[in-house]
Amino acid sequence: MYESIIGLEVHAEVATQSKMFCGCPVVDLTQAAPNSAVCPVCTGMPGALPVVNRRAVEYGLRAALSLGCEIAPQSIFARKNYFYPDLPKGYQISQYKEPLAQNGELRIHASEGARVIRVRRVHLEEDTGKLTHVFPSPLSPLPKGEGHSLVDLNRAGVPLLEIVSEPDLRSAEEARLYGEALRNLLRYLGVNSGDMQKGVLRFEANVSVRPIGEQGFGTRTEIKNLNSFRALERSVAYEIVRQSELHRQGKPVIQQTMGWDEDRQVTAPQRWKEEEDDYRYFPEPDLPPLAVEGEWIEEIRRSLPELPQARFQRFVEQYRLSEYDADILVAEQPVADYFEALLRAAPKVSPKLAANWVTGELFGLMNQAGGSLSNLAVSPQALAGLLDMVEDGRINTPTAKIVLSGMFASGQPAEAIVEAKGLSQISDVDQITQMVSHVLDENPEQVTRYLEGKESLANWFFGQVMRAAEGKANPQVVKDELTRQLSLKMSGK
Repeated sequence: MYESIIGLEVHAEVATQSKMFCGCPVVDLTQAAPNSAVCPVCTGMPGALPVVNRRAVEYGLRAALSLGCEIAPQSIFARKNYFYPDLPKGYQISQYKEPLAQNGELRIHASEGARVIRVRRVHLEEDTGKLTHVFPSPLSPLPKGEGHSLVDLNRAGVPLLEIVSEPDLRSAEEARLYGEALRNLLRYLGVNSGDMQKGVLRFEANVSVRPIGEQGFGTRTEIKNLNSFRALERSVAYEIVRQSELHRQGKPVIQQTMGWDEDRQVTAPQRWKEEEDDYRYFPEPDLPPLAVEGEWIEEIRRSLPELPQARFQRFVEQYRLSEYDADILVAEQPVADYFEALLRAAPKVSPKLAANWVTGELFGLMNQAGGSLSNLAVSPQALAGLLDMVEDGRINTPTAKIVLSGMFASGQPAEAIVEAKGLSQISDVDQITQMVSHVLDENPEQVTRYLEGKESLANWFFGQVMRAAEGKANPQVVKDELTRQLSLKMSGK
């Protein structure tokens, strides 16, 4: 039997307005014209000198402090030398031996319980450009066998935060959970948008396996450029199985860089894995050491928001929510904010009931419509008004779900929809008594079977009464009256 040893390198684009070492704007690669946000600095022209983006450093410190890292009073930028067509300078400005921060941690909630994953380092660097490879197809005008690659340097020089974990992860599930937790943290901090479809957050997984009980590390492979949690989890799971099978067969695992083939759902070799010496690191001669004053660090620390883990713990303790509910609510900061605004607007509603409505009915409507909380027509105050009507007995829960759909579609308040459609709950005992009597009188055969011992028919009678009331009858009053009348018939038998 084998166990997996996994470490993650996470590259997060920092949400600044300009690039890491020049004044070029950071643009949306899906919208901007190729090579429209470039200058001599980010294209590597001779004589162009870099200048550090202060806001990028601030965001890096926000992330590092939130991970509990030790901040270096002085860090060094270095040149990481390698040739690739999307790297215009022929090197990448990064941090190597003296990074911005080290020795942090991030807690995850896995299926086997909470685990603390150590963070080795957090450092700043610049992103590369983007290559698009064009190959001939049956419909392509290109001659057979010919193709070309296009380079867009709009992304070259965009600030990147690299967060490197220790090899503490032990499964593909844990790798995904760690990635999700880190994304949530960065979004809470405003450091990264978390929009993985635009490639602003990318993962590289280092995977090896070893016999259970062994202490040393096996030969690892690195899976590059994973830009979804699904790809991260599936590629790591596949690589664990592949390496374990090689060990069982007595074959060596080759240290190399792998890519994830989404179509075939397999990892595939890309190139030999580079070692640190291959990059020929040396200090960037055009940048002085990055000195971070203690006063600035403390100012940033004081500005940090309540972080996901702290909010999770508070939701469990203050609102008595289950860990499952709290985890769903705090995963997205706008959702957690919406939930707490709902509780403030509806003090009579229990936190558990509010959580059920937010994560159940509201999420369901949003998923169907493809919307988000940013453009939601139902404010926390509006939903509070609906839940207050349920608590006061003016409408029942099935009716409330119908009303919420109307609120979601029209933006109208619950009161207006209930009044316009005549959806107020029927709680009048005399009226419900007549409905129950009518249903029992109209179904003598079912009544006889019930009296003979088929007690499950009570639920059928309940359904018939609610249907006759068009779902507007108070369920508890119906149940009580139905029980009373059936008991009378039973005693009179």
